[in-house]
Amino acid sequence: MAADRRGKAATLALRRRLLSSSCRLFFPEDPIKIVRGQGQYMYDEQGAEYIDCINNVAHVGHCHPLVVQAAHEQNQVLNTNSRYLHDNIVDYAQRLSETLPEKLCVFYFLNSGSEANDLALRLARQYTGHWDVVVLDHAYHGHLSSLIDISPYKFRGLDGQKEWVHVAPLPDTYRGPYREDHPNPAVAYASEVKRVVSSVQEKGRKVSDLCPLTQFGGSPVSCAVGLAVLDVLEKEQLQAHAACVGSFLMELLGQQKAKHPIIGDIRGVGLFVGVDLIKDKATRTPATEEADYLVSRLKENYILLSTDGPGRNVLKFKPPMCFSLDNAQHVVAKLDAILTDMEEKMRSCETLRLQPEAALLSPPLGECALLLVLGDPELGSLPSAGSFVPQQAKPFVCKHFVLSDDPFPQSSFNT
Repeated sequence: MAADRRGKAATLALRRRLLSSSCRLFFPEDPIKIVRGQGQYMYDEQGAEYIDCINNVAHVGHCHPLVVQAAHEQNQVLNTNSRYLHDNIVDYAQRLSETLPEKLCVFYFLNSGSEANDLALRLARQYTGHWDVVVLDHAYHGHLSSLIDISPYKFRGLDGQKEWVHVAPLPDTYRGPYREDHPNPAVAYASEVKRVVSSVQEKGRKVSDLCPLTQFGGSPVSCAVGLAVLDVLEKEQLQAHAACVGSFLMELLGQQKAKHPIIGDIRGVGLFVGVDLIKDKATRTPATEEADYLVSRLKENYILLSTDGPGRNVLKFKPPMCFSLDNAQHVVAKLDAILTDMEEKMRSCETLRLQPEAALLSPPLGECALLLVLGDPELGSLPSAGSFVPQQAKPFVCKHFVLSDDPFPQSSFNT
């Protein structure tokens, strides 16, 4: 409890001193100190309540009382590794098997997705005797060296692509080679994978099959927690709830797409939804800076959301499964208000409108983007350093109106 009484500035100073800078924070320009969670909400040290649209890891909600009780009761009795006989691990495996196809009936319980994928890779290579792997472009499989090697999202910025890694196109029907106007994009993208495999085989190489494994450690406590999560999913019918609320959220976002040109595409299943932001519909250029700005504004309105995608321009909704219809309405209403405010401030240039002269209004590389001049309506000022102002910004004149010449440093928003 002493840590809760420590001020945010002191916590941040300790973190900077004791933790690696590679352990990045959400909202680095103004990080939040979270001290408590409940359901789909999180609370900072001042007691402010945030709607959590980021933490799908807490599937049934933060600190669900049944999950907390299961962990507490088992902790009072025994917690050890999985090399002893214990009912929890076999009970949990049996319950999981009942939710999966018949052939998925043998389990390894691990501590993370990285461990699971690393083991899956080793099992595939041991069983097949093959080393080569086909992966999708932009894929991320984990942070172990073995997984960075097969993750284009990572290896392109590090040591590059190994000769035994083969990349197939991401099945993206919005920006990929086979789009929404293609008669059968699923078959077309599947054919691309077949083409890559055939190319590998023509070189005399063979490909390992790889599938992900389950992700819990096998201790009595973790299995007790897993069993409690399954109980809550069934008791509270959270899968059906997520499908219902997710459908409602998609419908609301679809209405916003019709209203705001910056929204290019909406896609998702259940409560895992992406909103693709674009600079214009003709080129579908990712609106990376605008997405960063929008997420910062949502945080000011006590809504936590992150971005993702190769262009970091996709708003990624992945809240706990207890996220409600009222939450969906509230979040989308705030999103609408912020987008409307953004559009009002840029209406003299209309950079998001589908007009031939739009290209003439775009600033050259190195000059400030139009949204640099967006002021906070509540503060009556230009955006903070957390907004998307490139370094060495230059004045940008639009219809003889100078928008900005303030060289704020560019932020790097991380998920």
